[in-house]
Amino acid sequence: MSQRTCLSVILAAGEGTRMKSAVPKVLHLIAGLPMVAHVVKAAEAAGSGDLALVIGHGAEEMRKATQKFAPKAETFVQDKRLGTAHAVLAARAAISKGYDDILVMFGDTPLIDPEVLAAARLKLAEGAAVVVVGFRTSNPSGYGRLIEKGGKLVAIREEKDCTGEEKKITFCNGGLMAVAGKHALQLLDQVGNNNAKGEYYLTDIVEIAGGQGFDVVAAEASFENALGINNRAELAAAEGIWQTRRRREAMLSGVTLIAPETVFFSHDTEIGADTIVEPNVWFGPGVTIATGAKIHAFSHIEGATIASNCDVGPYARLRPGADLRQKAKVGNFCEVKGATIEEGAKVNHLTYIGDARVGAGANIGAGTITCNYDGYSKFFTDIGEGAFIGSNSSLVAPVTIGKGGYIASGSVITESVPDDALAFGRARQRTLAGKGKELRERFASAEAARKKA
Repeated sequence: MSQRTCLSVILAAGEGTRMKSAVPKVLHLIAGLPMVAHVVKAAEAAGSGDLALVIGHGAEEMRKATQKFAPKAETFVQDKRLGTAHAVLAARAAISKGYDDILVMFGDTPLIDPEVLAAARLKLAEGAAVVVVGFRTSNPSGYGRLIEKGGKLVAIREEKDCTGEEKKITFCNGGLMAVAGKHALQLLDQVGNNNAKGEYYLTDIVEIAGGQGFDVVAAEASFENALGINNRAELAAAEGIWQTRRRREAMLSGVTLIAPETVFFSHDTEIGADTIVEPNVWFGPGVTIATGAKIHAFSHIEGATIASNCDVGPYARLRPGADLRQKAKVGNFCEVKGATIEEGAKVNHLTYIGDARVGAGANIGAGTITCNYDGYSKFFTDIGEGAFIGSNSSLVAPVTIGKGGYIASGSVITESVPDDALAFGRARQRTLAGKGKELRERFASAEAARKKA
């Protein structure tokens, strides 16, 4: 089957009015990725070499988004919404190129598994002209039924058109369909609109193909594979299913999740074996974690690279560009952005490190910040290997702290510090005997005067 060519036609023209959003429905996110992009990924994983995206509402926004997750996809606009067969035919120019297999998918079914698509393609390779993916449910109410006879699919019947016996069928239409490329256009062109809505229904090709003596069969998948998203509640339900799947994958690959239901992954999170993740951790897009790391509770991580045996959190925030090298430590209530924390360096508590390098083995004291932004531009701070930055220090970039440099606590450092030098950047302390009592009495008198006024 690997030699068979395949086009996936993804229908993404729905307005999604029930989402109550100006954003096209299929661009709403599941695990940080537009739901239609999940469908694209599944199609590609199932061997689909080319993609045709049928769009409508928010066409320009859809085109821009598509460039990010499917740059090679052709886009076709369905100007009028006249049914699913009409939508598929919007991609006539792509279908006519002569593919072996045509997969017809919906952009709002983000949980489709590549294995389901591959199984449908296999049935085409075995001689079927049309393959319909269905699912079984104990409560089929509201779904179209798959009517089979002698192992063949003879019709898809909408519930309102079902007989009493047909309503008892629990095998339901999942929407996804695979069609032999050599028959696709002639079958689609025979679909009429002689129905109550005057629309062209893709499901009609089942009876059309059967009437011409072609093999039409059903393939079974889980309900989750056919789950369509129409509103925010269903979006949240799909997110929950996706996260449950991903957590299980992580744990089976050797990752310890102390409280799995409280950990949230993104679509591209990579996490190595023997990593321990404590409760209430959120991974945004672009996170890679090597083996043996510890991610403590209530940490928020995105766009970050974490090497082996690092220690992060609790309550740490790693922003895009954070790069932790082996055995680095970023502790509680610390934020790192666009910075490299080299091997064995420690940023333990209450600290902000942005646009910086912290050298191997360096120690950053509590309350230290890199002052990297002047309101217009960002500047870099370079902290050398083995440097010690005392608590409550402000490093005003651009500035370099040399190898083994020592910054006294409470310093404001505006000039670079050579290797092994000690730098103070604070006012000299003065102690005035009795002045504290005098100030208290003055303040108390002023407060009493204000209350009388």
